[in-house]
Amino acid sequence: MKKLAVLIIALSSIFGAAKTTAQVAVGVSVGIAPPELPVYAQPPCPSDGYLWSPGYWAYGSNGYYWVPGVWVNPPQVGFLWTPGYWGFENGGYFWNGGYWGESVGFYGGVCYGYGYGGSGFYGGRWQGGRFQYNTAAWRVGGGIHNTYVDRTVIHNTGTRSSFNGPGGVTRQPNGTEQAAAKENHRQPTSAQQTHQQQASTSRNQLASVNHGNPATTARTKVGGDRFNSSGHSISTIHATPAANHPAVANHPAATMHPANPVHASTPSVRQQPQQHSAPQQRPAQSRPMQRQSQPARAPSGGRGGGGHSEGGGGRR
Repeated sequence: MKKLAVLIIALSSIFGAAKTTAQVAVGVSVGIAPPELPVYAQPPCPSDGYLWSPGYWAYGSNGYYWVPGVWVNPPQVGFLWTPGYWGFENGGYFWNGGYWGESVGFYGGVCYGYGYGGSGFYGGRWQGGRFQYNTAAWRVGGGIHNTYVDRTVIHNTGTRSSFNGPGGVTRQPNGTEQAAAKENHRQPTSAQQTHQQQASTSRNQLASVNHGNPATTARTKVGGDRFNSSGHSISTIHATPAANHPAVANHPAATMHPANPVHASTPSVRQQPQQHSAPQQRPAQSRPMQRQSQPARAPSGGRGGGGHSEGGGGRR
């Protein structure tokens, strides 16, 4: 049955490569909730024009695995990224895939941090064909000067829940997010799909191995330098405490555990009476939002500008 789940994910990856106005509604039903979001520092933007895609737990043949946050090139000027999210429905957890569009839509109320506080988007905005970075939310390199600072839109709750549903975030889409779901969308780029596939092959990214604390939490770009939770390149780790790192200190969850934002506890999961490791086609009438399955195989789970968190999850 696990092989069948991987096959469905692979097929949805193929379908997701095309331009579309709706997300592919094929997914994997998992009987255990994904782990909490780890707390980690965001590496600086490697080049002007890159946008941040927050990390998330994906699911493969060996369970949940962490896909690092990464800086990526948007498919076209003016597009923003709406992250995917896990949602509980009909006795299982389904993945609702992310997409590119002119506005940021609903991403389950999950507080991914770094511009995605559970509602809206505050990492930056497109202006005159160029992306302007809000450095209150995103870290950028010294060579990027098209920046501004707006802290008023950042109201993170600090929750690290990684899914929408009972026991997690219970927020529902508002009118603006429902409108965004009907806009013209593009599926994850080939680079984003490659990034997830790379994560799926690393044993250290498996939740069953890292217990919710993945070795690589973020990357500068697809195939680029790997960073640990403290925001240091894994090849040049120093002894700077994670809580003193400016990016980690800015992370919503860091306020909950200032001395140790990266928790070593076993990821919290919700066991269902009946677990479903096999995928199933979700009935079309039960889907309030347009969805897309996550393009992956794996081992072991706006319009630019302001928004604020309302029930968020996670880190940065």
